[in-house]
Amino acid sequence: MYKLIRSFFFLFDAEKVHYFAMNALRFFCSIGFIRKLLAASFQPTAKNLAVEKWGLEFKNPVGLAAGFDKNAKYLRELEVLGFGFVEIGTVTPKPQDGNDKPRLFRLPKDKAIINRMGFNNEGVEAVKKRLVEWRRKYEVRRKKYDDHSPLTTHHSHLIIGGNIGKNKVTPNEDAWKDYEICFNELFDYVDYFVVNVSSPNTPGLRQLQEKDSLHKILSHLQTLRAERLKLKAEEHIQKPILLKIAPDLTQSQLDDVIDLAREIQLDGLVASNTTISREGLSTDSSIVAAIGAGGLSGLPVKKRSTEIVQYIAQKLKGEVPVMASGGIFTAADAKEKLNAGAALVQVWTGFIYEGPAIAKKICNNINQ
Repeated sequence: MYKLIRSFFFLFDAEKVHYFAMNALRFFCSIGFIRKLLAASFQPTAKNLAVEKWGLEFKNPVGLAAGFDKNAKYLRELEVLGFGFVEIGTVTPKPQDGNDKPRLFRLPKDKAIINRMGFNNEGVEAVKKRLVEWRRKYEVRRKKYDDHSPLTTHHSHLIIGGNIGKNKVTPNEDAWKDYEICFNELFDYVDYFVVNVSSPNTPGLRQLQEKDSLHKILSHLQTLRAERLKLKAEEHIQKPILLKIAPDLTQSQLDDVIDLAREIQLDGLVASNTTISREGLSTDSSIVAAIGAGGLSGLPVKKRSTEIVQYIAQKLKGEVPVMASGGIFTAADAKEKLNAGAALVQVWTGFIYEGPAIAKKICNNINQ
């Protein structure tokens, strides 16, 4: 059924279809009995799926990567679809429109997507407002973390990650200030943070992957976290900080990241973001050339992403947990990442090609 729907959707602009589909899902989920029917259809049924990491209990290891729900608009809907965690963003301090449209392109022959969105989002204040409302309505209250408001009948166990970045107009030497703003504003409302310095769609951003720049940003956020947690006196809240890296890093750059992760005791790494490479594509080269710049995701990134996960896991001997992202479409793909050393997996392009049941299908078959 989904293949038929997908073939129809693929006739239209990718970005417009994305919002049409998610807004339609939001409408149906606003109707109680329909939401329950959808949840019954899409929730994983396999047992023993929970993963505990960083003091957080993920109800299953399959999450949705950043870029799908940039503004925290669809958390209820994505939870209904069975994801164990959702990473919102990338969020920047100020709202920004992103790059010119069209900026999202499908490559069906390669089961891939090229995007050059450019961190389009409504800004941290708008996102924070939605997260405040989400917590008020749905979040399960934790002991010592309770604002004493009454719980609704929908008690959410969804883990929410905050993927944060810098505004396009912010010079790299001031980038740490943008990350600080987002970190402080979202601190009370997300469960973990991902520092995004690896998108190819913001000019100069990837230069922040150099060791000195990374050290400045990450160590500063760690200092801020220590200060915030000391004020709260809540030791069980960890607010892990992860770094998302590009699949295009050279060997020496990757080694620098690993050394830095060990040096500052980084909580985790996300491997990997989209690639600027166009090698090995089946799509006609003229079509690819006409699309132009952007990050490539999906099946073509699968091999490189797995290699990076395995390399990191071996080098760090499991000291720094890895979230794996890149080319995950099936349970076999997810198992490949987990066997390479990943603790959790994230999908994005796979969702577009495999459909809304992807989390359920992976979870129900991941242990077979």
